[in-house]
Amino acid sequence: MTKIDIVSGFLGAGKTTLIKKLLSEALKGEQVVLIENEFGEIGVDGGFLKEAGIEITEMNSGCICCSLVGDFATALKEVLQKYHPERILIEPSGVGKLSDVMAAIQNAGLEDAALNSAVAVVDASKAKMYIKNFGEFFINQIEHAGTIILSRTGNISEEKLNKAIELIREHNAKATIVTTPWELVEGKAILETIEGAKDLEKELLEEVMKHHAEHEHEHHHHDHDHEHEHHHDHDEHEHHHHDHDEHEHHHHDHEEHDHEHEHGNHCSCGCGHDHGHEGHHHADEVFDSIGFETTKAYSKADIERFLEDLEDDDKYGMVLRSKGIVASTDSDEWIHFDYTPGEVNVRYGKADVTGKIVVIGAQIEEEAIKELFA
Repeated sequence: MTKIDIVSGFLGAGKTTLIKKLLSEALKGEQVVLIENEFGEIGVDGGFLKEAGIEITEMNSGCICCSLVGDFATALKEVLQKYHPERILIEPSGVGKLSDVMAAIQNAGLEDAALNSAVAVVDASKAKMYIKNFGEFFINQIEHAGTIILSRTGNISEEKLNKAIELIREHNAKATIVTTPWELVEGKAILETIEGAKDLEKELLEEVMKHHAEHEHEHHHHDHDHEHEHHHDHDEHEHHHHDHDEHEHHHHDHEEHDHEHEHGNHCSCGCGHDHGHEGHHHADEVFDSIGFETTKAYSKADIERFLEDLEDDDKYGMVLRSKGIVASTDSDEWIHFDYTPGEVNVRYGKADVTGKIVVIGAQIEEEAIKELFA
């Protein structure tokens, strides 16, 4: 029986880093297939993981919560038939809902594979900010995880770490929370902790399936009622449009180094909806993604400057994540980079077949961003 493990986490939480740690320290000698789902047009993480010798299937047709049912089940079955792996690691889009991934696996009709674990990687330094602004997506990952692994715990105060744990516990009282900095704990110990949560994950999966069944039932009745009303009340039908051009400014709290983006009770997409935990939005209603290929070479200083410029919300929109692999003007190696608000990581690494840049956020300004990297 093939084990299926989901490693979820919001944009930039550190999912890929955790997966690389597990592959090198806990899963050596085990036949593993990694399935990634990128939100956007171009997949970058595959390039980061090629050196590990892992088979990668990138599905870039859209966000995971939209395209999951259907092609995802087909991809799972193809992977099982082609590779007969001992384990499948699934890395969903950072804006995917963990409950959707769990339900899709359960509904895929797999005979020789089953969900083994559901993990949420949470950036402890940004938990408060993301719960406030993107609760619907961020909290869903927390609520449905059997194990919650905190990243960047070594970079924050004990007070802020305890506050992050407190916020997480409000939404998941039972999950095991790993708080030790990753460099201090072996990958094998992390895997043992993850696999020790099977009973809780079985319980969470049952809740997910019950919720999805109820939601489908409600959706069916809603559609039926809507068709009935539309037929009889066509002349009185009113169209309500939300102002998607309305941009709410972000206030940066530099005194506490939280780099928080305040939006009150509304989402950053300008739709006027509260994206709290009861919302039912798809990721592509809230988040924007641009991805493009480039043959241009950059210096490391160029990339560092560009990523710092992305902090300008008024000019570029609320950029939550950027990553890329590009040719370098000052090294034979290529430049690999990652960005989340307040954190820039630029390093040298292996070349890829072409340069790739991805930017994900809310109300992002595509032309301004392309001009920045031009």
